[in-house]
Amino acid sequence: MYRSFHAALLAGACSVASASLGAQSASPADTPVAEAVARWISLAAPPSGEAHALDALRAVLPGWTRDTMGNLVKRVGRGSPRRVIACAMDVPAFVVSGITEQGYVRLHRTGVAAHPLWDQFHEAHQLRILSARGEVTGVVAIANGHFSRQHRGDTTVVGVDQLWVDVGASTKAQAEALGIALLDPVVAWRPVWTYAGYASGPAAGARASCAAVASAGAAATATSEPGETLYVLSSQRSFGWVGLAAILARAGRVDALTLLDEGRATGGATMLPVARLGQTKRAITRVIASTGLDSVRVITPAVRFAGSLVESVAAADVRTLLQDAARAGGVAGTPTLLAPAVDTARASANARRPRSDGYGAIEKTFMTIADLPGVPGHEWRVREAITALLPAWAKSRALVDSAGNLIVAVGPDRDSVAFIAHMDEVSFEVEAIARDGTVRLARRGGVVPSAWEGQPAALHFDRVGTSDAAPSLRGVFVPRDSARVKAPATSTAWFGVDSATLVAQGVRVGSAVTGHKRAARLGGTRLTGRGSDDRTGSTALLHAVQRVDPNTLTHKALFVWSVREEGGLLGAGAFGANHGRSLQRIYSVDTFVSSDTPLEDKAFAYAPLGQGFVLRGLDDGAISPPAERERVLSAARVQRIPVQRGTTHGSTDGSAIAPYGAPNVGLSWPGRYSHTPGEVLDLRDVDALVRIITALTVAR
Repeated sequence: MYRSFHAALLAGACSVASASLGAQSASPADTPVAEAVARWISLAAPPSGEAHALDALRAVLPGWTRDTMGNLVKRVGRGSPRRVIACAMDVPAFVVSGITEQGYVRLHRTGVAAHPLWDQFHEAHQLRILSARGEVTGVVAIANGHFSRQHRGDTTVVGVDQLWVDVGASTKAQAEALGIALLDPVVAWRPVWTYAGYASGPAAGARASCAAVASAGAAATATSEPGETLYVLSSQRSFGWVGLAAILARAGRVDALTLLDEGRATGGATMLPVARLGQTKRAITRVIASTGLDSVRVITPAVRFAGSLVESVAAADVRTLLQDAARAGGVAGTPTLLAPAVDTARASANARRPRSDGYGAIEKTFMTIADLPGVPGHEWRVREAITALLPAWAKSRALVDSAGNLIVAVGPDRDSVAFIAHMDEVSFEVEAIARDGTVRLARRGGVVPSAWEGQPAALHFDRVGTSDAAPSLRGVFVPRDSARVKAPATSTAWFGVDSATLVAQGVRVGSAVTGHKRAARLGGTRLTGRGSDDRTGSTALLHAVQRVDPNTLTHKALFVWSVREEGGLLGAGAFGANHGRSLQRIYSVDTFVSSDTPLEDKAFAYAPLGQGFVLRGLDDGAISPPAERERVLSAARVQRIPVQRGTTHGSTDGSAIAPYGAPNVGLSWPGRYSHTPGEVLDLRDVDALVRIITALTVAR
């Protein structure tokens, strides 16, 4: 019986090994499979914290029990032979190791990093701190993109000891008030991400394995196969499969053990002697002698980008895993692939709760426009959203110039003053397409390339004529397999299909590419979102327009939302050529890149978040005249608006307009982690910025 049983198990051994990793188009049958696995990937199950996934799994796994080690187990049948079919749920993660006096959370990794860039992949991205009181959102600090000259020596790959988590607190007490405590598990926030028949995310292969084990177990009955079968979703794979080892240690004799393992670049199925299981399964090796087993069948799913945060498994390979898991338990046919519900209620409760601090309207506007793609030269989505938010009087006056700038002019035609914020963001365009569909990207603006590597990617189409734009393509920014330096030399993306398919779908050189965008609340009055530079400025300009009474103005005011600021100030240059000679002054509404972060030297550009708007007196492109600075400071004093003064790196749209004779003055808010996906702002500063723009608009 023992030999023939193992022969039957091996009948499907080469099916996974032959699975193709080549580029493919998603068939209609692939989409639901990929989406189901993506839901498994989204479950938070850090080592020894697998219980966080139980709520989502309980509804689809009736009859399974949880043991004291955190394993989920289903027993089917009785007697012998006894079979164990197992996967592991946990993913290497972090725990809170400390909270600084400034309110930053420090981390220690749980489990062995699955990729040499694992820790670095988290820089500038959102994390979920799984506290006893619920989830807390944080963002990992990264050096400001504008301060690259200060960080020229920071070329080594980032490790966990260089990770600082910003939760929106300014003190240790504020962080603790959010519910954060030592040893709280911390995991990466990831969207449920699929593309072209692939499911993508951390440990995609391992989660596909668990989807297969759970689905086979759900379909199994006592008549499926003689004897007893234990289906196990094991805990603590990161520590040598400790959860499964605990089951084996107390199981008595076991006739067959099948492990559906984590993903590898080359998949396959093989019967391994116990001595060859290796360090990653060391806990099993210690206890397996008591079971009578001398070998274990290990099934390894084939994946792309193994061990990264965008590890990707193809739907075809998931179906093969499902068949293998079913065959191992004697389940006939192919079971239905189970998909846990995506529980967004708890995670999004904080974001949905109305604010009680008076900043709700500003936050709502920012959230409306922040996540829209605005690649330089492709800002039309942002422009349309801003136009829709204008008050009626401004909407009736709004025009779009030949460069694409949105302009609202109001007041009698004298003593003209302009306020300008830009709609675009640092991002990418397609530069070349390889035959396998790998897209080489041109960076637009001062991109911090390491912050996009190994993250979800989105390719956006423009309108053709009056037709709606085609839906954006999903993909991933391709991670390096290994690295000795922090920044990749080139940036590439892959959308799951070859070049011919991309071209047929309308992808061209110059097509716009961004990362996945999701603005979020942090603690207190802080927000994080890609494109805060300059959607925050655009938000402030909108709210100032909403507060202005156009009938009371004694001079002309022009409110401008510009295009193509990043990488050339091109929209501002066009506006300056048309209007600059008639302006008395220009106010550039843009980020003040602040050293108020744990990674910067506070001797330069220090403007703490939450203490007011910033009069940007000097940057790399302009210096404002003393009289103009005093005009701003005087208005702030009269209106009792909190103000800070400073100098920083970068330049603003006004630098392209000043040569036509209008002094340029920077009106800013202090921002952290510039030109990365993790930019942070404080709503108190934005409110102050709205107030000073309004005051300067009506001032004579």
